[in-house]
Amino acid sequence: MADDSSLSPDETVRRNLLLGGLATAVVAALPASASAASVKTAPSNAKGTQGMATIATKEGVELYYKDWGPKDGPVVTLSHGWPLNADSWDYQAFFLASKGFRVIAHDRRGHGRSSQPWDGNDMDHYADDLATVINTLDLRNVTVIGFSTGGGEVARYIGRHGTSRVAKIGLISAVPPLMLKTAKNPGGLPIEVFDGIRNGMLADRSQIFKDIPAGPFYGFNRPGAKTSQGMIDAWWMQGMAGGFKNTFDSVKAFSETDFTEDLKKFDKPTLIIHGDDDQIVPIDAAGRASKKLVPHALLKVYPGAPHGLTETHKDQCNQDLLAFLRS
Repeated sequence: MADDSSLSPDETVRRNLLLGGLATAVVAALPASASAASVKTAPSNAKGTQGMATIATKEGVELYYKDWGPKDGPVVTLSHGWPLNADSWDYQAFFLASKGFRVIAHDRRGHGRSSQPWDGNDMDHYADDLATVINTLDLRNVTVIGFSTGGGEVARYIGRHGTSRVAKIGLISAVPPLMLKTAKNPGGLPIEVFDGIRNGMLADRSQIFKDIPAGPFYGFNRPGAKTSQGMIDAWWMQGMAGGFKNTFDSVKAFSETDFTEDLKKFDKPTLIIHGDDDQIVPIDAAGRASKKLVPHALLKVYPGAPHGLTETHKDQCNQDLLAFLRS
């Protein structure tokens, strides 16, 4: 967390108000059926990465992806949260790949090492991009798992593309069914909360991308919490690697998209994991509400766990995912 001593009283008030909103907001993160144009290994990219595996959508958007574990193993795809990238799944990806699963995690368009298109930063495109990855690699009997905004991506994928290639579904700290407060969703969060996030990005994106992980995302703002500077730094680094407009537009995507009808199409075994101290995507509006729409789902509540439980509670999460995958 940045030193507040350099801020004026007015700046301090504005910052505290913003963080107060973030503490109860979802910041997770949040067209026709896609068909892949190609799978290729790029010779290099702007970051100097050699041999980068990418898939090109029919629009020409390059999607970076990791493909870990035995190629003949049961397949798991991992969809990440806002404003992160596939690296946020490394603990789960390494663990599951080590257990014999083929684990594929892509950087969402506009995030990480993928292209930064000006348009298409919405859930329909996110879902179609996931379909492009699955179809291009000809993945079948896939367990599709999404964290936070990635949970919305998975839900919309089911809604738009069905479950013909899907074996199981996992939602972790996920944004569905709807975060925004509306006449039909009075328990949601007011639009002013999400406007505050966008205003914070416009004022100082780098700083807000430090404040979120240093505060509510990992629960480091709770009394007695043990702060990890490494987690904060990694979150900031991943967030800043994303495109400005892409991560800005994504706030609308994860907060205003209604996944109710998508969840009603879940017809495969489903696991929902949520912390009951999630300050970003509150469990009552998300995990428990999703369980009501997917009655057959298994809801596992982590007492005291924050939003970023894939890191703070990684061992428990890994074991629960493994048990679900093997069930």
